[in-house]
Amino acid sequence: MTTLLISQQNFESHVTPEGHAERADRIRAIEDALARPRFDRLLRRDAPSVDLALAELVHGPRYLQRLRDARPAEGIGQIDSDTFISSGSLDTASTALGGGLAALEAVILGEADNAFCAIRPPGHHAERDTPMGFCLVNTIAVAAREAQRKHGAERIAIVDFDVHHGNGTQDIFQADPSVFYASSHQVPLYPGTGRASETGVGNIVNAPLPPGSDGAAMREVYRDTILPALVNFSPDILLISAGFDADYRDPLAELDWEPGDFAWLTGKLMDVAERYCGNRIVSLLEGGYDLKGLAGGVSHHVAMLMDGAVGDLKE
Repeated sequence: MTTLLISQQNFESHVTPEGHAERADRIRAIEDALARPRFDRLLRRDAPSVDLALAELVHGPRYLQRLRDARPAEGIGQIDSDTFISSGSLDTASTALGGGLAALEAVILGEADNAFCAIRPPGHHAERDTPMGFCLVNTIAVAAREAQRKHGAERIAIVDFDVHHGNGTQDIFQADPSVFYASSHQVPLYPGTGRASETGVGNIVNAPLPPGSDGAAMREVYRDTILPALVNFSPDILLISAGFDADYRDPLAELDWEPGDFAWLTGKLMDVAERYCGNRIVSLLEGGYDLKGLAGGVSHHVAMLMDGAVGDLKE
């Protein structure tokens, strides 16, 4: 199995206020974790910059102008109570999007079986017309559309295991039966969406988890709800919104997952990808705000993508 790691050289250019959870140290923690000998076999590439006009594939016609208007010439601007934009943020968003699209192309062309993108800012809260929840551009939604528009894929599946519901991704695709979106997430918790009754046109599957839910509870909802629906959809490619804030140490949530739970879930998603879409998985970083929990979750996720097993990996 060949796994591609996409890194982002300008991740520090998106500046958030001191003490903000979504900070550049997140990428540093991932880089340190994936620099260990266990990950020497990764195929490594830097994220290219792309034209942010591609965001218009999923966002409204005034969306990018809203971001440009909010961007300060220097310092940090504020979009909402917890979403910030600095002078370099759109450059960072451009390479985050470029990384996701480069990973998509490499996997579709067979240069790699699967890929993980260590990118920021996250994207799954960005709705069609509204940036929010630390997110500026919905990168995974653009990747889904590019898989269809550029690469001819017909059925795109997105599985989101971030602890927060991906309201933005759901908002963008809820009326589109060609894109399947499934999310496990804590309820109640920001952003307050993701009830099981929210099913779109039959293409949306939400599996809310109460505070304190551990790996056993996660396994149950995936075995009983999400994985059967994913199998029934039979995707051409599988995209993952990979948030690691369900870790028991995360300061913004109250789930109780261990790093091994991310490995188990990754393996189950790989099983579906092997059966239905030629192993093709593209995973994009979303949340995860305890640095040790983030590094541990990413390490287990990437190790599974590489080998289908964690092996001797230690945190």
